[in-house]
Amino acid sequence: VLHFIVGKRLAAGRLTVVDATNVQAESRAQLVRLAREHDVLPVAIVLDVPEHVCAERNAARADRAGLPRRVIQRHQRELRRSLGTLEREGFRTVHVLRGAREVEDVEVVRERRFNDLRHLTGPFDVVGDVHGCRAELETLLDRLGYALVRDAEGRAADAVHPEGRTAVFVGDLVDRGPDSPGVLRLVMGMVASGRALCVSGNHENKLGRHLDGRTVQHTHGLAETVEQLAKEDEAFRAGVATFIKGLVSHYVLDGGALVVCHAGLPEKYHGRTSGRVRSFALYGDTTGETDEFGLPVRYPWAEEYRGRAAVVYGHTPTPRAGWLNNTLCLDTGCTFGGKLTALRWPERELVDVPAERVWYEPTKPLAAEAPGGADGRP
Repeated sequence: VLHFIVGKRLAAGRLTVVDATNVQAESRAQLVRLAREHDVLPVAIVLDVPEHVCAERNAARADRAGLPRRVIQRHQRELRRSLGTLEREGFRTVHVLRGAREVEDVEVVRERRFNDLRHLTGPFDVVGDVHGCRAELETLLDRLGYALVRDAEGRAADAVHPEGRTAVFVGDLVDRGPDSPGVLRLVMGMVASGRALCVSGNHENKLGRHLDGRTVQHTHGLAETVEQLAKEDEAFRAGVATFIKGLVSHYVLDGGALVVCHAGLPEKYHGRTSGRVRSFALYGDTTGETDEFGLPVRYPWAEEYRGRAAVVYGHTPTPRAGWLNNTLCLDTGCTFGGKLTALRWPERELVDVPAERVWYEPTKPLAAEAPGGADGRP
């Protein structure tokens, strides 16, 4: 019954607290498993009080007969053995309160998840996949009303909107285009100044693994980005690595009315945190089949979407941005000679600029035009 209730609460996105001894690893394992099934992070609060205090409080209980002293002693031994294993068991955070005084004086404060920015209401300008097209990004920001801020060498390093609008980038800032470092410098500067937000794309994820010294294939434009970054100083490359490590999978904005991610996200994953959620947000899902170009066939999750929040994403190039079931793909193939597109929110107005040229030949032609229109209705 306990696990059934916990599952129902977690499915509904509600705060769930299990108040029990939980000193046995097998009991905790079931709770951790439930947390993972619902893509939430389990937190352990350990009440580590002396045995004599437990015995005194146990003897004073009026609601039921007290436990034998040997049971309390066994619980104490099991708790001692558990303290060093909780994080390895899957608890994201472990708080240990030692002694009755700490338990009495503690204050529990709920922290927002990194992806929970519902308190930010905009207005926003959500920018699609840039893929190293710095000049087009500067032109688009100018069209959106931003004033570029340049560094001592004349490079765009920030952008300010006179009305205080916030840019939100859907990821894939890098690869394929002519100036990934320039795009990173501008976006990193905007994020650092609080004038922009950015989620991770699959190309940032791969670049981050390369910068971390891991072995990755230098395909799909990564080779060009690595070559471009080699011309930058070590401090800049270190800043890029730190920036990429800090990117989250998606943001929930504007009271929950807007979700921004890279490859799309079903409603059940909104605001959730797990490897499964991050994988879907970065890569989407596939049918397990490949097309005539040898590329995986993407699962059409947006066709089934009926969520309240508008989901704005990129990842899959399309000739024209169009709404489908309250979802919008902003990747209009700038690096392939298409356009760089942004969405003004809450106005739901699309703004785009054409690519200066074809910077990278696509593996296959852009998909058919997206269904729907620009007014937010399918």
